[in-house]
Amino acid sequence: MLLSCMRAQDSATDTTSIAVGSGTLLAALGVVAFSLTFPSTVWGLESFGPWSLVAVRSALAATIAGTFLLAFRVPLPDRRHWASLATVAGGVVVGFPLLTTLALQTSTSSHAAVVVGLLPLTTAAFAALRTGRRPSRTFWAAALAGAAVVIAFTVQQSGGALHTGDLYLFGALLVCAAGYTEGGRLARQMPGWQVIGWALILCLPLALAGSAVALAYEPVHLGVRGVVGLVWVAAGSTFFGLYVWYRGMAGIGIARASQLQLAQPLLTLVWSVLLLGEELSPAAPLAAVGVLVCIAVTQRSRT
Repeated sequence: MLLSCMRAQDSATDTTSIAVGSGTLLAALGVVAFSLTFPSTVWGLESFGPWSLVAVRSALAATIAGTFLLAFRVPLPDRRHWASLATVAGGVVVGFPLLTTLALQTSTSSHAAVVVGLLPLTTAAFAALRTGRRPSRTFWAAALAGAAVVIAFTVQQSGGALHTGDLYLFGALLVCAAGYTEGGRLARQMPGWQVIGWALILCLPLALAGSAVALAYEPVHLGVRGVVGLVWVAAGSTFFGLYVWYRGMAGIGIARASQLQLAQPLLTLVWSVLLLGEELSPAAPLAAVGVLVCIAVTQRSRT
């Protein structure tokens, strides 16, 4: 099914003809994939050290991407695209996974969701600066309101306490927003799966070297949950999630797609309860309704 989607997307006019409904659906599917990242990372840390997990994750995702690129005989990107691909690689392939994995050694998955609560607003701001497009005041008001709801909820969920990993989390927020913005721009010029594919290939030498060094120094205790966590963050979050995310961005725009991520922290909190046994605040239903209202406004406003 994924192969057929990729074949269809390789047509010359694909990135400009995606219907808004399809783009929204694809971006939303990416949000669901991303929402499992923190719980899966916690599982992965049961078997691997933080540096090993990030390096092996990137190497595995790059192997998957390279297989598809070779299978479809995709030519190298134009020279003018490599700087943007490097930004994508540094932001979403290396920076965000590494910083959040280090943070999750001391932070719970639910607390780390505060990063995602600010990510939609940060991505929209990066996109406005990078592309020159200025969303309407209604859009910004709804985006700020949604971010406020998510931040208030996640801080209340964590008891209002700050953890030592918060600096890692805020750093992850900035590099990820930059990577999303550049990837969204590139997805209008080349298929979304090739954007993340070439970004992963760009990081492959570093990932292989990092895997060799990290595995030699960090203990490995293989377990079912640890392996499942690794496989998901590599194949689900990094490759498939970013593939549908960038394709969705190309269809509905970076700013509008970014606001769908307002739902991501709440989804992460649900997964944290189901998969990790963390406790969920009774305020979750109210926060969910508030976020859904803000998402609806941003999707209907002018961007």
